Amino acid sequence: MTILAYVLVGLVAALHLYFLVLEMFLWTSPTGRGVFGTEAAFAEESKALAANQGLYNGFLVAGLVWGLASDQADVTVFFLACVVVAGVYGAATVNKRILFVQAVPGLLALAAVLIAD
Repeated sequence: MTILAYVLVGLVAALHLYFLVLEMFLWTSPTGRGVFGTEAAFAEESKALAANQGLYNGFLVAGLVWGLASDQADVTVFFLACVVVAGVYGAATVNKRILFVQAVPGLLALAAVLIAD
């Protein structure tokens, strides 16, 4: 992979690590509620679901780091495809902003990896 591909994949992994922290540890905090636009009562009621969602983001981080560390483009492509699909689905079902926050960075990283391979 090229340096650009490594950097973009690393940025996508960092984004998903940030999502993990927000969803698993900061969901009910003012920061987490501000990012997701939730009320305190809803955040408290849904914190187990958010933590589960954060865990899935952690699996994406682990897969992307695995792909980078092993220099296996096929592993990286698989996990970036998961990021893009999750981003498109989230944009269609939750908030259009997810398309730009998750799917577009994943798609750019995926393109860089595929071009470099």
